[in-house]
Amino acid sequence: MFDRLARTADRRARPIALIAIAIFIIAAILGSGLAGHLGPYGADDGRSESIKAERLLNDAGFRAAENTILVSGVDVRGSAADRREVEQIRREVLKQPGIHQAFGFNQTRSPTFVSEDNRSTFIAVSLDSTDDQEQQEVAAGLAESLEHRDNVLVGGIALANEQVNEQVEKDLRRAEIMVFPLLLLLSLVFFRSLVAAVLPLMVGALAIVLTFVGLRLATEVGPISIYALNVTTGLGLGLAIDYSLFIVSRYREEIARSGAGLPALKRTMNTAGRTVLFSSLTVAASMAALLTFPQRFLYSMGLGGLLVALVSALVALTVLPAILTLLGDRVNSLAPAFLQRREHSDSRGETRGFWYRLSRFVMKRPGPIAVVTALGLILLAVPAFRMAFAPVTAEVLPPGQSSRVVEERIERDFPDAGSETIQVLLEDGSPESAGRLAAQIAAVPQVRSVGPAQPLEPGLILIEVTSRDGYMEQPTRRAVERIRELPDPNGSPVKVTGGTARFLDFQQSLLEHLPLALLIIVSATLVVLFMMTGSVVLPVKSLLMNVLTLGAVFGLVVLIFQDGNLTGLLSFESPGGIDQTTPILILAITFGLSTDYAVFLLSRIKEARDSGFGDTECVAVGLQRTGRIVTAAALLFAIAIGAFAAGEIVFIKELGVGTAMAVLIDATIIRALLVPSLMALLGRRNWWAPPALRRFHDRWGVSHADPGSKVDPTSDSAPTVETTTESTG
Repeated sequence: MFDRLARTADRRARPIALIAIAIFIIAAILGSGLAGHLGPYGADDGRSESIKAERLLNDAGFRAAENTILVSGVDVRGSAADRREVEQIRREVLKQPGIHQAFGFNQTRSPTFVSEDNRSTFIAVSLDSTDDQEQQEVAAGLAESLEHRDNVLVGGIALANEQVNEQVEKDLRRAEIMVFPLLLLLSLVFFRSLVAAVLPLMVGALAIVLTFVGLRLATEVGPISIYALNVTTGLGLGLAIDYSLFIVSRYREEIARSGAGLPALKRTMNTAGRTVLFSSLTVAASMAALLTFPQRFLYSMGLGGLLVALVSALVALTVLPAILTLLGDRVNSLAPAFLQRREHSDSRGETRGFWYRLSRFVMKRPGPIAVVTALGLILLAVPAFRMAFAPVTAEVLPPGQSSRVVEERIERDFPDAGSETIQVLLEDGSPESAGRLAAQIAAVPQVRSVGPAQPLEPGLILIEVTSRDGYMEQPTRRAVERIRELPDPNGSPVKVTGGTARFLDFQQSLLEHLPLALLIIVSATLVVLFMMTGSVVLPVKSLLMNVLTLGAVFGLVVLIFQDGNLTGLLSFESPGGIDQTTPILILAITFGLSTDYAVFLLSRIKEARDSGFGDTECVAVGLQRTGRIVTAAALLFAIAIGAFAAGEIVFIKELGVGTAMAVLIDATIIRALLVPSLMALLGRRNWWAPPALRRFHDRWGVSHADPGSKVDPTSDSAPTVETTTESTG
């Protein structure tokens, strides 16, 4: 397979390059309008009780008033003129397309609609459509229609979703502007030539636009969340850098051995190319685990990550070899002299460099280093045990956005409006059973009031309940739980919905789907590493090290975002908790990338071992050959994904910072200290596998022997280099 890829790239390099340019232009055009076709956050699980209840309510014509128009500088209690002004605003609202209902103090005379200082009021608005995209469009149009009124602000869920979408797009554009020049500069340092430094950005750009086209096609099948853009861009750039580094660095080694040409490309594809394929499958499997979740934004991120991992590998294995063929020795062009000297030294595979010396230092004292490193990671993980989860509200928006201002003003100035309305739906019920249920609900201590039963259609009755506290406060949570524990009257099904009920069901849905996602991620990690190494010990050890990395990262995320440390540096306001999907997303991305780096490192260690190096020496040689590359890849990836920290949405910051820290910890502490120390402690046991699995690997697994070099029998460490033009595939 890899021989064929190399031969195709060598024979048809120019046509492949021209086709790639044409595909890039077409894909850029087709994918340019992707954001306009993407939906909002999307946290619903259609099988949960609250969502089933909402669908029944919507089908019966009920529309919750979840949109708010705040009117300042009016006294609706004491001034008839002010009441007329507010009524005029309400009539303007009702004239807008898509508005179902609008009511306030004039219609209800309820003190809920009057601020404590009697200087503000609000109008509650419900919309005709239940479609997220249509609701956003209606809310945006409503806000635009009232812009001429200085004392009016529009808020609510639909507008908040629209404003979050706009903010995500702005943050993404800003991140791209910030990160591309920095990545190019650092790529020049790490690739040590301007020509080589451009290659990962080329691979990344092509992979990203192709993935955008894939996501655009997916929107024709079902809704895709706008958050897929973030993971697609960050992961696409990061993987493109990783895969380009792996292939370009290996190609330089090979042309240093035998010169540019087909033999060098064949050896590159059969080693680094094979590693890229296995790495991409691992990342793709980890991201595919997110497809098991029914929440739109999770499976959208999973789909984006899955596509960009596979597409990045496809570009790296087809287009990049063709470009390398066209470049030949010129891949080292446009480099300062000192960088050329460094690259010449590295490309010759010398085994006495910094990483070689570090690994030998570690392996001479493996026990203490392994213990200290593991304990340090465990201590960093301790704060993770007090991780709390905060719901996503309009407060994730930057200060000044109308949805956030309205939400904050309502909470501060309208104490009665802060109580949450819980909708209790009785199916196949009668007035008598509804009365008994209402009486039982009224006896719940956390309930402030119970409204009259509202028949919506035959057998379907709605009871609106007011909690003693606000959204997601502990009394409101307990009220929802207690109402759900009440026995169904006369066997009539009872369903509870509302903001807090939806959030609780969201949590439960994540917990129910997490085991399958974990099974997919863990299985992919174990299978890929076994096929690469033939060992059952190394995959399990890598799995445990991934757990240590994740624990440390989760602890740091709690310290930073939940506890509010670094708020000035990262420019955010702590919500007092972590978005509950952040750990899941970090887990999926980190497991994929950690295995990516493990595959690269272990493949070079196994290659050295299969070439004749001893159990200890092969670790030092493998680390020397990969240490700089893995560290560079991790740093560049951390910059690409860490650019999310410059955004304005808090939980996107959490994802960017958390993933960047995970990658850096894995590529430095884990790979430089924990891997060599544990491999030194285990020695030959690193490569153990049961006889049946050993036979399976011998037949179907990957062999890593490097036919371009062999170990000098008179030396324990340094290989002798042979020049060969034979195929290695």
